[in-house]
Amino acid sequence: MSESNSVLIGRKPVMNYVLACITFFHGGAKEVSVKARGRAITRAIDVVEVVRRRFLPDVKVTKIGIGTDQISPREEGSGPTNVSTIEITLER
Repeated sequence: MSESNSVLIGRKPVMNYVLACITFFHGGAKEVSVKARGRAITRAIDVVEVVRRRFLPDVKVTKIGIGTDQISPREEGSGPTNVSTIEITLER
């Protein structure tokens, strides 16, 4: 799978990311990866469910990967912070 078929979830509304996924699939992509970190994980799950249930019922979740990223501290004196990550792969 190409890295260009990744949708990185942030703070925008769910429908923005749903449109991105649908655009990839209508552009001929067989797989789309939805990636999120931290508090955006719940939004990523919402995006996947909206794509599957409302717009493209033939899309299946093929792989779910979870992990932890270590990010550098924002201010001096504190240690690195662990942030949870998720990657959900959709396939048509």
